[in-house]
Amino acid sequence: MMKCDIAREAALKILYEINEKGAYSNIALNKHFSFHDLSGRDRAFITELVYGVVRWKLTLDRTIAACSDIKMEKLSPWIRNILRLGTYQLLYLDKVPPSAAVNESVTLARRYGHGASAGYVNAVLRNIAGGGGKDIVPDRAADPAGYLSVRYSYPKWMAVKFTELFGEEFAEGLLEAGNGVPELTVRANTLRTSAKGLIEALGKDGVEALPGKYAEEAVIIKSQVSVAELEAFRNGLFQVQDEASMLPALALAPQPGEKVLDACSAPGGKATHMAQLMQNRGLITAMDIHDHKLRLVEEAAARLGINIIRTELHDAAVPVPGHEGTYDRVLLDAPCSGLGIIRRKPDIKWAKESRDIGSITALQRRLMDSVSKAVRPGGVLVYSTCTLLPEENECIVRDFLDGNDEFYEDDIAPFLPPGLAKHANGGMLQVFPNRDGIDGFFIARLARKVR
Repeated sequence: MMKCDIAREAALKILYEINEKGAYSNIALNKHFSFHDLSGRDRAFITELVYGVVRWKLTLDRTIAACSDIKMEKLSPWIRNILRLGTYQLLYLDKVPPSAAVNESVTLARRYGHGASAGYVNAVLRNIAGGGGKDIVPDRAADPAGYLSVRYSYPKWMAVKFTELFGEEFAEGLLEAGNGVPELTVRANTLRTSAKGLIEALGKDGVEALPGKYAEEAVIIKSQVSVAELEAFRNGLFQVQDEASMLPALALAPQPGEKVLDACSAPGGKATHMAQLMQNRGLITAMDIHDHKLRLVEEAAARLGINIIRTELHDAAVPVPGHEGTYDRVLLDAPCSGLGIIRRKPDIKWAKESRDIGSITALQRRLMDSVSKAVRPGGVLVYSTCTLLPEENECIVRDFLDGNDEFYEDDIAPFLPPGLAKHANGGMLQVFPNRDGIDGFFIARLARKVR
């Protein structure tokens, strides 16, 4: 039996878990890495292959279908994923010679199929390497959404939705940005260091790092690293967090000594950020519906040296009688469609359908109504999501305010980094990956009236 390339075979097994068993990319990757001793180079290549195939799946499948006389659904799952792997390397990885992409795929087909499978894979990939399947993208003038869908590998409903909301040019920028590879951004733990101090500490370990784009505590790690293996991480000097995800805590602006509720807290990035802003003085109730996720909050707090977070197992959609009117500040980082973080979680493209939005917004309304009851008169409520759809964002806030005269929109700009404050609209802010270079996020700041 011919020896398969370790990285490509690992990527194939992980893609099988994702595409055939519904595993999440990041979880499937981490699980495989935890059980196999791989070099940093192999890990990087496996990660690129897996995320690349997931990201470009629609375009890859269209290309394969154009060069094959067998329909994709008739192929075995292993051969289907081998073809996607090979096609991705041919179309998107200039550093991989076409001959290597074809030959390694054929070797995988022999192991996971049979002789005929290997011949078939060889024929299809050689066709693609020779230029086959290049005319699969619909004509832009005749079918603009179809063009964007295939050109950037998104479900057509997303291309249609973004075009309707933002116009064709901005929508194209969004789709393109969603296919980018996000930078590794972390939040300096200001209880133990500063962003400058963290950059210096990382530099001593040979890790290149730079200040973030907007937030004072943000640091961008440029080197290829395994975060968990860094001494600075083990010593609690930072938490992995995109700058967009730092904005809700900044907008809430909790003060030392206050009582704060983080209603949908896990895995704890925002709760630990708020604890930093509070100088580890006061109380943060970190609430979540899943016990195992609350343990992640507790582990993060312990590593970062934070002792003001108390976890509470509860469904935030159901009011807690003991919470009513008792919190100075409440953060609701609500479950959402996640369309603002596709560059980070490309699985979202294929996991969400347009029909899902209705059930998501219904939950968001219930959560908003429930957790708002915990805000004391004169207190602050921040609502945030990692999506781009107005029906999950502005519409939720407007509907809440229309039905609740206890709250009003509070100017959010003074609490934002200067580079983003200019985009504020009253009490609300929407950030976009293509315009702002960070994840897509929505944040609204509301205040409760004093009667």
